[in-house]
Formats: sequence, C-alpha cells, structure tokens
Amino acid sequence: MSERLPVFPLGTVLFPGLVLPLHIFEERYRSLVRELVASPEDGPHEFGVVTLRRGVEAPSSEAEDGPAPEPPPVKLDDLYPVGCTAELRQVTELPDGRFDIMTVGRRRFTVVDVRQGEEPYLTAKVEWLPDESSDEIAAQLAPRALAAFRTYLDLLRPDSEAIDTVPADPTVLSHLIAATAQLTIDERQLLLAAPDTATRLRAELKLLNREAGLLAKVRAVPVPLSDLARPASPN
Repeated sequence: MSERLPVFPLGTVLFPGLVLPLHIFEERYRSLVRELVASPEDGPHEFGVVTLRRGVEAPSSEAEDGPAPEPPPVKLDDLYPVGCTAELRQVTELPDGRFDIMTVGRRRFTVVDVRQGEEPYLTAKVEWLPDESSDEIAAQLAPRALAAFRTYLDLLRPDSEAIDTVPADPTVLSHLIAATAQLTIDERQLLLAAPDTATRLRAELKLLNREAGLLAKVRAVPVPLSDLARPASPN
C-alpha cells in the first residue's frame, strides 16, 4: 500500500522507537509543524525522515544575518531508499516562529518518488514496510547481540556506566544497537532496511565484533591512531 507523506531530508538515520529532537527554522518546515499541530487528535502527527546521500548538503543552521538560503531541490537519487516516520510528541514554539520539537521513530517505508513544489515542503510517495515481529531465531540471537554490544560499549567508553535498561523485545534491541553504535550512514541504512529482526541482529553481531576488535587493537598496539582509523561516521 502506498501513500504520499511529507518528508524531511536529514543527514542522520532514524529508527523505530528512537527519539529524534529537531530544531525547525526553515519556513517550509515551520508550515509542516503548524499543519501537524492543527491536525485532528486522531489523525497522523508524523512525517517521514529520509537520509541524504553523502555529498548532498542537509539543512544545518541559520545564517548569521538571517534565515539560511533555500537549499537546492532534492531529487530521488539524493536520498537513501528506506526511511522512517517521526511521530510528533512535543512542540515548543519560539518567539520568532521557529520550533523545537521532539519526535519518536515509528514506521519504516521505502521511497518511491519525491515531489517538490505542490506543497511548501518536500513530499514523497512511500510504500510501507511490514511491521516486524520477533521470531524464535531473533530471540536466540538477541542475548548474543546484547553481550557483544556491552563488550563494545565497555571498550568504547570504559569509564561509562553500564546500560541501565535493556529492551526485552529483540526488535527494539536491534534498533537501539543500530542507532547507538558508531557506524557509518551506509551501515545504518542497511540495518534500517533489513527485512527482519533476525537479519538485523546477525549483521549487528558482525559489525560489533569488528568494531570491538578494532578498539582492542587500538588499545594494545603502540602505533599512531591515524594508522588504524576508519572514516568517521557523519552521525
């Protein structure tokens, strides 16, 4: 089933269940927020978040002497094919008309086409991806993925506290790992687009083991970090 959805192109990847705060300063997206706030309570208070490909500039900040210039039109090829809706949870309107909003990821979708001009903001025809449910394989993989995630976090931030609350649902856990680990946008997009939870957890196990091995090597080998560094994630 397809549907046309207002979309916000960003330089980050949103996953279902994860929180995404945004500062809205472009007039076209201020209009979108006003429309969402004014929509009926039982209506959809959500918009799509789609990730811009590398080399395409995302909206970042206002110019010092006024609003930022209008970015060039976004084409289908500028976007990754899979996105996630952001459900509006909290809105704070600032005196000058900007908004600070808090959203939560909700539903995954595939972008079929994009359209700019009929509405103030970008819209996309999307096809919804099936809701995920955890099966027996995912339930078996979840404890292994969690253990690998804890090892990775301990190597990454040895002085930080352990994870306080661990999601019991394997799907929620898979989204948390994907959003929290220091991965590239390409890697996060592959995880977002995974056909099911078990596939995502398997991929995360490989990524976490790779990253933990690299972190352990950096600690153990007295060579310049630049010799071992990978390109930093834009996230």
